[in-house]
Amino acid sequence: MITIIGGGIGGLTTALAFEKLQIEYQLFEQAPQLNEIGAGIWLAPNALQVMEWLGLLGEVQKRGNAIDRIMITDRHLHPIIDNDQKVFRETFGYTNTAIHRASLQALLFEQLPKDMVHLGKAFEHYEYSENNKLKLYFKNSDPVETDYLIGADGIRSAVRKQLFPNSRLRYSGQTCWRGISHYDAGPEIQKSGIEMWGDQIRFGISQVAPDRIYWFAVSLSPPGMEDDKQTLKSGLLKMFSGFTSLVKELIQNTPEDSIIRSDINDLKPMKKWYEGNICLIGDAGHSTTPNMGQGGAQAIEDAYYLARCISEASNPETAFSGFQQKRFKKVNDIVKQSWSTGKMAHWKYGKGIRNFMLKSIPGALMKKKMLELYSIEKEKQEQY
Repeated sequence: MITIIGGGIGGLTTALAFEKLQIEYQLFEQAPQLNEIGAGIWLAPNALQVMEWLGLLGEVQKRGNAIDRIMITDRHLHPIIDNDQKVFRETFGYTNTAIHRASLQALLFEQLPKDMVHLGKAFEHYEYSENNKLKLYFKNSDPVETDYLIGADGIRSAVRKQLFPNSRLRYSGQTCWRGISHYDAGPEIQKSGIEMWGDQIRFGISQVAPDRIYWFAVSLSPPGMEDDKQTLKSGLLKMFSGFTSLVKELIQNTPEDSIIRSDINDLKPMKKWYEGNICLIGDAGHSTTPNMGQGGAQAIEDAYYLARCISEASNPETAFSGFQQKRFKKVNDIVKQSWSTGKMAHWKYGKGIRNFMLKSIPGALMKKKMLELYSIEKEKQEQY
């Protein structure tokens, strides 16, 4: 038996991949109900290929919104980088899809046998039994015995803290506000993913459903700061007053109590994601900053590769090693590049040189890099 801890996007996708390949599993999630808070998420073609493999592509596309153009602009929507997604649609059959996190999580949960998913089970720690099995302990619940453990419990993973106690988070120096605005932005915005860079602040938008625009606002900040809800909107409006009027309208059309603030952290890269019969996936093993829109996609890729490795290996310990070999370089390249991009977006000086350099990147080179990012291994897929 393999036990998955965590019912987020990575954990649920792993369970679905195990279902597909007939791998015995059970999943435990601390929340009594799967109604994830949050805002939007991008599913790039690498994640959508996994959704297609699981038979869920059509439903994801139905519930989300296709993005045909990705831009970095200045605060007045003048392009710095303008990346048409046509080549990726031609290559993979689709481009990025923006979708509400709660909608995606609900879709994944709907597909699973409910007797395999145990809600309201807050994982606390594990112990090894004499037969090298694991005994899992939960808050206010009886322990559970398992052969193998998958930690899919996010950036503040309790599984990781026990398995690798020296692992640590890195604060980026930036905090982020996220919201969903009830707003009709018109056809040009509808198919675009846009991030506006200002003076050490930035604002991003993408439509996730009809008349629903996901937005995020990023600023430098000391860690752990909190907002006064009475002045939250007015503070954001003042901060972004020099931006295009669309930003003001999106903030104003967002319910104040639904705006979420969170510091932007990642996980300092670790040399190993597994030990014995325990393995980490997604944010639990390699959390990244959101600057490349790949956090959720990499958790989804993890689910795909891990399930295939377990299906093909003689035992899960061998599978864990093979899984890391397949994933390690790509994931750590993303973590590194995303961290650098976030720093570059908030440069205090040299913004003109930065923008010139970004505009000068050859289109062919950018497409090559994106095709590599969006590709997944498929040579044995037809066997399943």
